[in-house]
Amino acid sequence: MNSAINQTPHDRLALGGFSVLRTTGPQLMDKLSRKLNQGEQTALFFANTNFIVQCQGLQAGMVKDTLVINDGIGVDIATWLVHRTRFPENLNGTDFTPAFLQSLGQQGKVFLFGGKPGVAQRAADTLRTQFGVNIVGTCDGYAQAADTDLLVERINASGANVLLVAMGNPLQERWILQQRHRLQPTLLFGIGALLDFLAGDKARAPEWVRRFRLEWLYRLCLEPARLARRYTLDIGRFLALCLRTGKRLDTGNSH
Repeated sequence: MNSAINQTPHDRLALGGFSVLRTTGPQLMDKLSRKLNQGEQTALFFANTNFIVQCQGLQAGMVKDTLVINDGIGVDIATWLVHRTRFPENLNGTDFTPAFLQSLGQQGKVFLFGGKPGVAQRAADTLRTQFGVNIVGTCDGYAQAADTDLLVERINASGANVLLVAMGNPLQERWILQQRHRLQPTLLFGIGALLDFLAGDKARAPEWVRRFRLEWLYRLCLEPARLARRYTLDIGRFLALCLRTGKRLDTGNSH
């Protein structure tokens, strides 16, 4: 066995104490579809640099029925430094999630939670019209989410089998981990700013920028006040954390 992955199963790599799945988009879609069909509740988190830094305290809650996948060039760089290998492809949630939901067709019953008032509804309109996604409910991340018990009841009553939670790291991950035992949807995704992109409130980088893996720079230019620390000081923290933990896992993630 390659010494670079001795600490984890053959399809995973340890990074910053997390067990990150090594897979491709089609393989991940197949895995999630099987879990949906079999009713195996699973949380899916996209591990970008911010996730690795901000979610350290949540590792213990990700031991069971959780998939963590790679997202972004920063994770690729750290993986090469630690393991001298790379992930087969970049699985950022902004591209993967709509494509996966589209692949489900009417089998997917999707509830959107998060964002400013109106964002989830506009994102739902985009998913319906452009991707043919079956949206069964929406809720913003502000006044409508003030009563967690009521929100959980609302999600369950919708009949959703896929829940997208857009609150940013680590709020969305903590909310999913704390509430998952009460939630009926089978697939629980932490999706960051995806609803903002779908709603048109934030612009995606041009295709050629994404092709060169520079969308982070594009976003930094658009939102310097909000993202400057994430892409400067926090990148340093992220790399130091990954190098310090090396190939060691502080927790494991279930298949």
